[in-house]
Amino acid sequence: MRVGFILKPDKSQAGVLLEELVPWVRDQGHVPVVPTEDQIAPAGAEIVPEDELGAVVDVAVVLGGDGTMLRAARLVSDHGKPVLGINLGQLGFLAMFSPAEAKTALTAALGGKLSRVERMRLAVTFRRAGADPVMRNALNDAVLHQGAMARLVEIEAFVDDQLVASYRADGLIVATPTGSTAYNMAAGGPIVVPGQDAMTLTPICAHALTNRPLVIGANGTIRFQLGADVRGVILTVDGQWAHSFLPGDSVEMTKAQKPLLMFTSKQSFFDVMRDKLHWGVRLDKGAK
Repeated sequence: MRVGFILKPDKSQAGVLLEELVPWVRDQGHVPVVPTEDQIAPAGAEIVPEDELGAVVDVAVVLGGDGTMLRAARLVSDHGKPVLGINLGQLGFLAMFSPAEAKTALTAALGGKLSRVERMRLAVTFRRAGADPVMRNALNDAVLHQGAMARLVEIEAFVDDQLVASYRADGLIVATPTGSTAYNMAAGGPIVVPGQDAMTLTPICAHALTNRPLVIGANGTIRFQLGADVRGVILTVDGQWAHSFLPGDSVEMTKAQKPLLMFTSKQSFFDVMRDKLHWGVRLDKGAK
């Protein structure tokens, strides 16, 4: 099998692990593949352009954190290739295996003995008059927000062409269940258990006590447009792609056709919540 490796931007620790895994993968009778963008080519690894990686590998292995998992999702999801995450980051919500578990987990994955789950993605379509639509997919979220200036933005939000509200806020977040524990949660949005077909719509610092987050069916279409002549607004998708957003522009979000296929550990979602975010943990009465 062809095993693709995708590394975190800070490649020091990832590079050391890659140097160990490449000859090991070859000893197991498989072909290690590394994208040219990672600029690390251990002896014995095949090098391919990043945009070709998803088409030529059977399994993608992330050596990094959840941000690197987002990059991997962008590269391989449309090709239906599963991703195994080796966590070299902080939380590790998506990259669920430790470096010490790398060989054991990869052996199980390649042998068809490791469970896989589907994670819904967003299909994001940006439109500007006189230009072709730009389409991107998001595993976590799409965010429309004020840029460098600390000021409110007026954004009109629609669901299936029905006006939800005209928000005055720092921005709006549309998140998948996977992304519901990321920026969405930090902004006070609801946590959605992965596997649900749903999107969350959450305002960022809304200037109204009546603006509350919403949970919307994944087959609906959420659309944003600016409600006033405001400049400096930015659209970001998974923190991997950004574009200016001007009056007259619009962006639509709905469920993407293809999910991310991801290898998972024996830990449940709630195990991860308790472990990573201390879900339900109560401080001792005497704790300060």
